[in-house]
Amino acid sequence: MTSVEEFRTEVRGWLRANLTGEFAALRGRGGPGREHEAFPERLAWERHMAAAGWTCVGWPVEYGGRGATLEQQVAFHEEYALADAPARVNHIGEQLLGPTLIAFGTPGQRARFLPPIVAVRELWCQGYSEPDAGSDLANVRTRAERDGDAWVVTGQKTWTSLAHESHWCFVVARTEPGSARHRGLSYLLVPLDGPGVDVRPITQLTGTSEFNEVFFDRARTDASNIVGAPGEGWKVAMATLGFERGVSTLGQQVGFRRELEALIGLARRNGSAEDPLIRDRLARAWIGLETIRFNALRMLDGVAAGAPGPEASIGKIYWATWHRELGELAMDVCGADGMLAAGGPGEHDDLDDWQRLFLFSRSDTLYAGSNEIQRNIIAERVLGLPKEIRP
Repeated sequence: MTSVEEFRTEVRGWLRANLTGEFAALRGRGGPGREHEAFPERLAWERHMAAAGWTCVGWPVEYGGRGATLEQQVAFHEEYALADAPARVNHIGEQLLGPTLIAFGTPGQRARFLPPIVAVRELWCQGYSEPDAGSDLANVRTRAERDGDAWVVTGQKTWTSLAHESHWCFVVARTEPGSARHRGLSYLLVPLDGPGVDVRPITQLTGTSEFNEVFFDRARTDASNIVGAPGEGWKVAMATLGFERGVSTLGQQVGFRRELEALIGLARRNGSAEDPLIRDRLARAWIGLETIRFNALRMLDGVAAGAPGPEASIGKIYWATWHRELGELAMDVCGADGMLAAGGPGEHDDLDDWQRLFLFSRSDTLYAGSNEIQRNIIAERVLGLPKEIRP
C-alpha cells in the first residue's frame, strides 16, 4: 500500500505538472463568495482531474474512487489547497451525496448516480433550507406525495448553493401528511431540468449570486429516487451533514492560513501592525487558527469511525466565528480605504479581496447550521444538557 508521504508526493507532482497551460490562470479562482469566477474553466479543470483519477479519491474503488485512507484523503486536500488550485465545482456531489448513496443508496441508485459524479458530468445541489426552516431542518414544509411511479414535489428551498449550475438536487420533503418535526420526512433525488422547477438566483451582499431559491410546483421525480425508506429522511439527511464536515475541512484551513498571512503582510506594509490593539488581534487570530486545526484533527476520530459525531459542531462554530472575525479585522487593518469599492457605489465586481472576505464571511455563521443551532447541538448531544423548551 502506498504510504501517506508517497501519496502526498504523487498528488503534489500531478498538481504541479497539470496546473499549467490553459489551467495556470485558475490558481486561486472560485470559492465562497467567488463561485462566479471562471466557472466553465473550473468545470473543465475538474473533468481533467476526473480523467486522471483524481476525483472522489476517498470513495471505494468499486464505486470509481481510489480507496484512499483517511490520512491520504487529508494529504490530498492539504496539497490541493497548498497548490492554490481552483475551488471545486463538484464538492456537493463528491463530498455529500456520493458518500450518502454509498451508505444508504440501493445498488440501482449507486449504478445510476455515482459514475456521473466521478466523471463530473452531473452536478448536484442541496435542498435543505427553507424560508421558515433555515437551520431548523425538522421544520421543513416542502411536501411530496406518491403518484403512481413518481414522487410529486411542491414547496420552496432557499440558500441552495450552485442550483443554477446543477443538474440534480437532493431534497428533504415531508411525505407523511400531518407529521411533525423530524418524523415523516423523506430524502428525494429531484432533477432540476424538468417541468415545475424554477431556480432563481439570490443577489448577495457581494453583488454576486452563488446561491438560489428553488421553487417546486408539482415537480416529478421517479419513485425509485428516494434514498432510504419513506419517513427515514431525517436519518439520511443527518448522515449527509456528517459527511459535509469531513476531511476537506483540513484543506479549508490552508486557505485560512493564506488569508491570515496576507493580512499580516498588509498590516506591516501600511503600518497598522504598530497599533498594539491590531497587533494583539492578529496574534489572537493566529492562535485561533491553531485551535481550529486541532479541533479538526480531533474531529477526524469521528470520521475514522464512519462519520463525525456532534463534536463536529464544535469545529464548525469555532471556524465560522473565527473567519467572520478575520473579515472584521481585515477592515480595521485596511482603515478608511476599506470603506470604498474600487469601482464606486454599486460596482460590486470591483470589491477587493478584503472587502469580499468581510461581506461574505457574515454568512459563515449561518450556512451549514447557524451558530445558534450548533450551540443547541453541543449543549444537548455533547454536554447532555436538557433539550431546549419549545412552545
